[in-house]
Amino acid sequence: MTPEALAELFRTIADAVGAALRDVEDWGPSGRRDGQYAADLIADAVVLEALRAEGLSILSEESGLEEAGSPVMVIVDPLDGSTNASRGLPWYATSLCAIDAEGPLVALVRNQAVGTTYEAIRGRGASRDGLALESGGSGCREIHEAIVGMSGLAPRHLGWAQFRAMHASALDLCAVADGTLDGFVDCSHDAHGVWDYAGAMLVCREVGITVVDAFGRELIGRDPEVRRTPLAAATPDLQEFLVASRRSW
Repeated sequence: MTPEALAELFRTIADAVGAALRDVEDWGPSGRRDGQYAADLIADAVVLEALRAEGLSILSEESGLEEAGSPVMVIVDPLDGSTNASRGLPWYATSLCAIDAEGPLVALVRNQAVGTTYEAIRGRGASRDGLALESGGSGCREIHEAIVGMSGLAPRHLGWAQFRAMHASALDLCAVADGTLDGFVDCSHDAHGVWDYAGAMLVCREVGITVVDAFGRELIGRDPEVRRTPLAAATPDLQEFLVASRRSW
């Protein structure tokens, strides 16, 4: 499939997941594993059906690795922030990222609560709701001026102006890309799978913001068991500070 066709497929999938979520009545646990909700499985089933129909390989948080012999694999978090969704907090998303031999190729992250949609195609920039995102996010360089998003809780104050812990990393990272947040730090210990950040990583990359693992490891892979500690900032100066701080914990 061409990048354009993948992008259109992702929009269709995000629409279908949103429609399915509007009909959910049971927002409780799935009973299959800790932290998984019935709604996660409903969203995953919608995504799997669409991707299988196109013969694409799949790596999903909810159903694992499904090789189809395709040179393109789609990394999926059908419902990132499902606890937020279960509580009615409007910060949860569907994240889709197609990768090939060169890495992330096409991405979509949609806030399913309000419809905000981030998209990116490698080498062609990124957009929010169809409008091109400007390069560089907020441009913030100093920690004392920064509004920093977190997953988990930092063990000490790093000197930020304010912080937010909203717990949907795909959206948190996209918020760095569009300048809503100045940085993002995973304060937990290797808790994030590639599905949590792959789509947002390409959105960030296309506006000149680098998402890194706090400990210098490769972020994109096809192993469902691998966990990482993602981090991003609007500028290299702020990122250097956040990386050094995170490594010191």
